[in-house]
Amino acid sequence: MLDLKTPPTHPLVAASILSADFGRMAEECRDVLDHGADLLHVDVMDGHFVPNLTMGQDMIRGLRRHFPDVYLDVHLMVERPDDYVDSFAQAGANLFAFHLEVCREMRDNGVDARALIDRIHDTGMHAGMVINPPTPPDELEPYLDALDLVLVMSVNPGRSGQAFIPEVLDKTRWIKRRIGAGTRLEMDGGIKPTTAPDAVAAGADVLVTASALFGAADRSVVIEQFHRSGE
Repeated sequence: MLDLKTPPTHPLVAASILSADFGRMAEECRDVLDHGADLLHVDVMDGHFVPNLTMGQDMIRGLRRHFPDVYLDVHLMVERPDDYVDSFAQAGANLFAFHLEVCREMRDNGVDARALIDRIHDTGMHAGMVINPPTPPDELEPYLDALDLVLVMSVNPGRSGQAFIPEVLDKTRWIKRRIGAGTRLEMDGGIKPTTAPDAVAAGADVLVTASALFGAADRSVVIEQFHRSGE
């Protein structure tokens, strides 16, 4: 299984299954993995934090059953991520990433971010924190020492196929200067072969790709382009 804490030698490709054919999910995941994807990215949406409603613990459980050695990177776009820590750990998630925007820093009665990070680590999962395009990165600073991954959204979350927002590159550079070698910096939204080099140059070392990968005529070519985007 992927060792997330070891700095990668090339940008990692996180295949976002939101753009896979849900009727052929295991086959779709096997195909992108066989063509070189490094991990699977699972977007969980509750219909409240974002308007869309997607998959949950059963999808994680099914993926773990079919892919016991694949790293499962789970991004929760939900109002109360603290309600799901134990169930996602039991289902087989490797990383549990939640939004800064649902924490006390950003809203009344929000989640206690530090306590949630500790709970995630107590289950054996890696902890990630996510910020949306309008959110200033300095809100992350109190937690950077405890995080295994920071995810910068390069679109407004909720659906795949949106255009990349280049203004997030500045905050990516800001974050990169403040994290250690064992913390990954991920970018998600509008990532394709033409935008990946800018993301990597700004410091991202994990690239989430959805429609650009699953909709490609030759997935191996797309993955190779992502892997070489740091050259």
